[in-house]
Amino acid sequence: MSDAEDVRAIALSLTGVVEIPSDGFDFRVEGHGFAWSYPERSPGRPRNIRTDVAVIFVGDEAEKQALLQGEPDLFFTADGYAHVPLVMVRLEQVDRARLEELITDAWHMRSSSGRAGYVE
Repeated sequence: MSDAEDVRAIALSLTGVVEIPSDGFDFRVEGHGFAWSYPERSPGRPRNIRTDVAVIFVGDEAEKQALLQGEPDLFFTADGYAHVPLVMVRLEQVDRARLEELITDAWHMRSSSGRAGYVE
């Protein structure tokens, strides 16, 4: 089980990460977002920033679909993210080690220093 503070601690431990002021959390490296709180949208209602759900960059559609289909209790998507390589992670369902892996992988894919030293 994880929470927003786990996301924050993991993200800020990575090189070059900045947290953008928001109602939840929003982490970027070199201007590229890689993990942020889910801005849930419902028709006719203001958006609701959910800090119990993290939006994580996954790199490509194949990885996104593998996560969504392989672990539907942990990962989901929303209409506004249909063709974007991002998944939503239910923080209460993910342990700290897995969350660290997801966030670190996202950081690697979004930062030039991460890509330079990253071996898949």
